[in-house]
Amino acid sequence: MEADLSSFDIDAPRWDQGTFLGRVKHFFNVTDPRTVFVPEQKLDWAKVMVEKSRMGVMPPGTQVEQLLYAKKLYDSAFHPDTGEKMNVIGRMSFQVPGGMIITGFMLQFYRQMALSYFTATTTAVATAVGMNMLTKKAPPLVGRWVPFAAVAAANCVNIPMMRQQELIHGICVKDRNHNEIGHSRRAAAIGITQVVISRITMAAPVMILLPVIMERLEKLRFMQKIKVLHAPLQVMLSGCFLIFMVPVACGLFPQRCELSVSYLEPELQDTIKAKYGELLPYVYFNKGL
Repeated sequence: MEADLSSFDIDAPRWDQGTFLGRVKHFFNVTDPRTVFVPEQKLDWAKVMVEKSRMGVMPPGTQVEQLLYAKKLYDSAFHPDTGEKMNVIGRMSFQVPGGMIITGFMLQFYRQMALSYFTATTTAVATAVGMNMLTKKAPPLVGRWVPFAAVAAANCVNIPMMRQQELIHGICVKDRNHNEIGHSRRAAAIGITQVVISRITMAAPVMILLPVIMERLEKLRFMQKIKVLHAPLQVMLSGCFLIFMVPVACGLFPQRCELSVSYLEPELQDTIKAKYGELLPYVYFNKGL
């Protein structure tokens, strides 16, 4: 017997996004690194299935499991607002493999900042170089933590810079029924701050704990004989950390944020009161990733 999909809402979250555990489960699903290797034709199929489901027009014989898998692929590769297929490097599915390569090599070559920071920003380089100078006489472990300080500094600058238009013009805020109300700079500041905290949290365990692990491993006799494998080992261990930390960090804050109307800009409050009166205590916005 075919399942009745007439009332199936493909955009309804599978897990309660009002709880931390529910958000973690959601992002475990979306950031599954295996979806990086899904063929482009399969991703296009997923988009078609999602769009047809939203219109309520499904091919005969379609199963719920197919729709859930299509939504998983869609969320992992397509922009949540525009629906456009993103470059592989910018996809949610690339967070773990991309992060493990960059993080692993940053930790391995932490004393060669000028050569290894081709992916970093000026802020990260300045932080790394400055801290390297300060830690020359410090224990080796302190030097190994330089990349984390550089990454934290870079996130504090890069994310606001990339989203500066939101800080200037505001981010779209909506009512509970997803109707657009206006744009708020204060909401943008909150969303960007939460994303910065999430990105730093994502990097913290691997970049703080892995140097401690590697320092102890490198003292072992057999590890001293296979120095050529130290870099691949750090990349692999970075991946083990990030498989868990990416969904955990993304799940720290709700994707759809709730904000009291009283916190919004005065002019936007006036607009809301003129349209809704006192019936709208909160507005909602997508914090981004």
